[in-house]
Amino acid sequence: MRPIAEYRELLLANLNNAISVREPKGLYEPINYILSIGGKRMRPVLTLLSAEVFGADYSEAIPAAIAVEVFHNFSLVHDDIMDDAPLRRGNETVHEKWNLNTGILSGDAMLILAYQYFEKYDAQTFKSLAQLFSRTALEVCEGQQWDVDFENRDDVSLPEYIKMIEYKTAVLVAAALQLGAIVARTSDENCRKIYEFGLNLGIAFQIQDDYLDAFGDPETFGKQVGGDIIENKKTYLFLKAVEFSNDSERDQLLHLYSIKSSDNTQKIDSVKKIFDASGASNAAREAIERYTAKAFEVLDQIDIDDDRKNVLRAFGDNLMKRTV
Repeated sequence: MRPIAEYRELLLANLNNAISVREPKGLYEPINYILSIGGKRMRPVLTLLSAEVFGADYSEAIPAAIAVEVFHNFSLVHDDIMDDAPLRRGNETVHEKWNLNTGILSGDAMLILAYQYFEKYDAQTFKSLAQLFSRTALEVCEGQQWDVDFENRDDVSLPEYIKMIEYKTAVLVAAALQLGAIVARTSDENCRKIYEFGLNLGIAFQIQDDYLDAFGDPETFGKQVGGDIIENKKTYLFLKAVEFSNDSERDQLLHLYSIKSSDNTQKIDSVKKIFDASGASNAAREAIERYTAKAFEVLDQIDIDDDRKNVLRAFGDNLMKRTV
């Protein structure tokens, strides 16, 4: 097994050669651009790591890992269009740097390119990879639609929210791990368990992202702190605050989430105080710990030696200790 940083370096070495800028340049330059502007590369690293955990060499999983990264970035290009976002990772978004039509078409091409990487495998492996990938891609779209729907609803329940983040975020983390397991040709049971491990870790990761959006350090979080509050996103924190608040706090919170404020600083501060006073902040931290613990319980059931389990455990621990 290798250090996580080494898997990332191996991925980048192959990713740099993955998408050549060819004609028409208006289609491929934006793809090369979005893949080159950074990111944590968490999902494709998990594919490489999973393959080696189950006994394969990382190189066997490179095409599957690149497919995951290309698909993830495709979803970001289209998410940025839907959100009319000007920046991604501190750089112009594709539709801002080029135009809306280019963003749509280059994103479409990325989805197709992602599938082409599975063609490097034998027929049976290709079938298993493509079936998982198709199901996951559709679930990501369903999660995105639920997220959009929730913006105009005042009755979103916590179970609905968990299902939304499971589909929008967690299923791709889970699939990235299972893709590596499929490449390694491990047992069906191991494939199911590594997926379940990733699913719970992905849910914990997204709830943590909700928490950090409100309470993170702006210098280390990597995004605008308070962005979800400004956009009136109904996150785990918001839903728990509605549940736990007294009538006065709840009325204030619902009012703040019904407006676009001219003073975002005051709005963010007011909402964060309600999150703290209501106990929503503590509830979010407890949920992060609960889903992380569920992930590690599943990890203990996987049929691999303890040293390999510890590699996955270390990855999970590191992922869930982002600076707040």
